[in-house]
Amino acid sequence: MKAPARASFPVNELRRGTSALRPVPNKEDQMENDLIIRHHSGEDGPPGSLSGFVFGRKPKTILKRSSIMIAAAVALYFGGLGTALQRIDANPDFSPTTVENGSHAVDMVASLIEREVDTYRWAPNDPAFYPTAFHDNMGNFQRGVMRAVSRFTLELETQIGRLNGTSAIDRDLEQAAGLLQFPTDVWLFDFQQSILPVQPADTQYRAAADALRAYNARLAAGQAAFETRPDALVLTLERMLGELGARAAVIEQHTQQDSGLMDGVSDDIFYFNKGLSYATYLLVRELGRDFDRVISTMGIEAVWAQTLDSLRQAATQRPLVVLNSSGESSIFANHLHLQGFFMKRALLQLDEVVRVLRNTR
Repeated sequence: MKAPARASFPVNELRRGTSALRPVPNKEDQMENDLIIRHHSGEDGPPGSLSGFVFGRKPKTILKRSSIMIAAAVALYFGGLGTALQRIDANPDFSPTTVENGSHAVDMVASLIEREVDTYRWAPNDPAFYPTAFHDNMGNFQRGVMRAVSRFTLELETQIGRLNGTSAIDRDLEQAAGLLQFPTDVWLFDFQQSILPVQPADTQYRAAADALRAYNARLAAGQAAFETRPDALVLTLERMLGELGARAAVIEQHTQQDSGLMDGVSDDIFYFNKGLSYATYLLVRELGRDFDRVISTMGIEAVWAQTLDSLRQAATQRPLVVLNSSGESSIFANHLHLQGFFMKRALLQLDEVVRVLRNTR
């Protein structure tokens, strides 16, 4: 009797059957496994937080992106914000806050100081970390304004604000003239003088404006002097002539150097002269109201108006970029030459006014 034959299963079939018993992973499981593998392989994974999305996860990526962001922030701070804070106002129609029966010129001085210090912010003493650290056009313009204002206040103290130029000096004018001599660039610290905090320039100028307001209030009440004599006007105009002549000489000296189309100095000279010419224009305009009888009596209304026109044109130029071309054949402008032309024309006209006033005294 034969033994029953054993069932025979091919090895290949057995292997296929065994493998068929294993679970086949679906697509979702496969994706999860792939993500886990990639994560452990050191590649950037999906952002799990905002910082990971912004800065990345690799050290090199973090360093690169951080450097770019810091550079962009610095550019926006010093470039964008610094530019937005610049304000150069050479409006020829600017009108001061007036005191009835007071001096128009004194009102203008006080109003100019208050506008530049309080309304627009005093820029020449901005420290290095301010956004305006690389913007000096506003600062130079304000320096020019303060130069004209401070020199005029000296004439108020020594000539116009004294009876016949021989009486006692007015206490408010003396205080204002002294405060306006304070350096324009002093901030909270002046280490050349002291390691302790000091009064900044804008605080000194604000106090000077208050003193001028106090003087004009006393003048309106008949308790102060304001001499409208021809000789007082002559001395005031001669000081203006000296300041304008000195700045015109700076232009001539610089342009003779042929230092390049944009040399980094031309704009400093231009905006200082712009501020000086602008403040001088406004002061001459208001002096014309204070000394209207003298001007009409001497018959100098026409040359007075011409002087104002020259000063106004010197003050109201608004180039996008101050250029310093090398000569007449250049296709580029030379804004210093143009500004100097109007300043010298104003000098000649003011000199004519002074000669007329001196010859008729």
